[in-house]
Amino acid sequence: MTTRLIRLAEMLARTGLSRSTLYRLEADGKFPRRVKLGARSVAWHEAGLLQWMESRAAAANTPN
Repeated sequence: MTTRLIRLAEMLARTGLSRSTLYRLEADGKFPRRVKLGARSVAWHEAGLLQWMESRAAAANTPN
């Protein structure tokens, strides 16, 4: 199984997060880690993003 890599612009569009929020969540261990592609480029695994989105939706649907 191959996984698609998502660059920053698409990641921001799909999550609705700002760049600073995304990097803060990642630093806090609450968002999937990025993959370094080169000296100045990074991407995220789409599978990790989908898993993160599903966990957020599940947490939002859980009664307090």
